[in-house]
Parts: sequence; structure tokens; C-alpha cells
Amino acid sequence: MTQMSKKEYEHMVKIFSPNSPVLTNCIKAFFVGGCICVFGELISKYLIYLGISEDVKSLLTVIILIFCGVCLTGFNIYSKFGRFAGAGSMIPITGFANAIASSAIEFKKEGYIIGIGTKLFSLAGPVLAYGVFSSFVVGIIYYISKII
Repeated sequence: MTQMSKKEYEHMVKIFSPNSPVLTNCIKAFFVGGCICVFGELISKYLIYLGISEDVKSLLTVIILIFCGVCLTGFNIYSKFGRFAGAGSMIPITGFANAIASSAIEFKKEGYIIGIGTKLFSLAGPVLAYGVFSSFVVGIIYYISKII
């Protein structure tokens, strides 16, 4: 076996690596992510039309978006949607719901505790920990800014 120089290796990687249509992917992600956000805004406006208070409206909008993401994952539609949209489908809260539901579906065969319980939070754990920690830091900064 012959040793390959770094330059030769980089040349081979460049030849065999597929070109990614970055602009097209960005446009798809922007459009799909925007459509998900518009859908959330339509839900929000409809809840206002029904006379629901501002606090409850925000909560219900998030719950409905999560429910839609989980249902689409359960019917194996969200994965096809995600392949088309890329990051545009993963950034909104529906993407987080998809990630949690798909890991729960994937590891269901291993049992409820070992499969779903551990694998579900192996993905969600870092996200939730970061969210709680960030909220704590922002709360402390807000509290200090009110004191000063």
C-alpha cells in the first residue's frame, strides 16, 4: 500500500465529493421554515379570532405546532418533508417535535424504559439542558438589570 500525500488526498476528496447546491438548499430552507412560521401565525390569529387570551393563545399555538410535527412524523411524512427542506424543517419547534417522536418510534422495540425512555432524552436532554441554562442566565441578567 502506498502512502498518499495530503495534497493527493485533498484532490481525491474534491473529485469524489458531490457538489452541494447551496443556494437552492438555502432557498428551500428559507421558504419551508417561513411557511411553518406562517402556519403558526395563522393558528395564532385564529385563536385570537375565537377570543382566547394572549397567554393561552401562545401556549395553544405551540401545542398545536408540536402536535402537527409529531403526527406528521408518525405517518412518515415529516421525514420526506425534511429531505426536501433541510434545515428549514428542523429549525422551528416542529423539527424538535419530529426529532423526539422519531427517536421514540425508532427505539420502541427496545422497550418503554430502556428504549424510549433513554433514547428519547439522549437527544432531547442536551437541548432541554441548554434551554433551561440559557433561561437561567437570561433571568439573572434581567434581574440584575432591574436592580441597577
